[in-house]
Amino acid sequence: MSTTMTTPVRPIVRTEERREIRVAVHAGDPLVRAGLRSALGAGPGISLRDDPEKADVLVAVAGNEPHRIPAGAARLVLVADQPNQTELWAAVERGLAVVVARSEATPGRLLRAVADAHAGRGDLPADQLGSLLRGISRLHKEVLEPRELTLSGLSPRETEVLRLLAEGFDTGEIARRVAYSDRTVKNILHGLLSRFGLRNRTHVVAYALREGLI
Repeated sequence: MSTTMTTPVRPIVRTEERREIRVAVHAGDPLVRAGLRSALGAGPGISLRDDPEKADVLVAVAGNEPHRIPAGAARLVLVADQPNQTELWAAVERGLAVVVARSEATPGRLLRAVADAHAGRGDLPADQLGSLLRGISRLHKEVLEPRELTLSGLSPRETEVLRLLAEGFDTGEIARRVAYSDRTVKNILHGLLSRFGLRNRTHVVAYALREGLI
């Protein structure tokens, strides 16, 4: 009589890999900071960081000195009641994505704000968005336009040269199409490489496309 040994079949367990969102917290009041860390740290998929430069999202409480909000994180969630123009601009410079009113800063709302910011979704109250857009319009008229720059940080002729370069034209062909000298085109490209810290023409085209500059 023979006995057949069978190996038990183990069920296949599929696990979905989910990358944690690294979050740092900034607040002038130590108690507020501790409360925010406690609320966020309890959320699923959240990993707290002390250093904003090692975080994906920074949650910061607006204070009397908005310029002290640390830079470093890719996205900023600002907790504020009615941020003024100075606070908004300081926040924009630090990657503002979402504004949460203090009265609405519950753990659930903060976790949604962090998820939105990490995913690149912006969320600003209508009045603050209007204030920000007015400020951008004023910046364009009073600062950028007199210097022949656009909101992208490029001048119209830099944009034109980049677009033609992306279409595969060489320096001579670009110069003929835009009625510049070869030297002018080379100087424009050299200026772009230096300003953005890029290596070569291929790199500058890839950078411009990735950042939506052209």
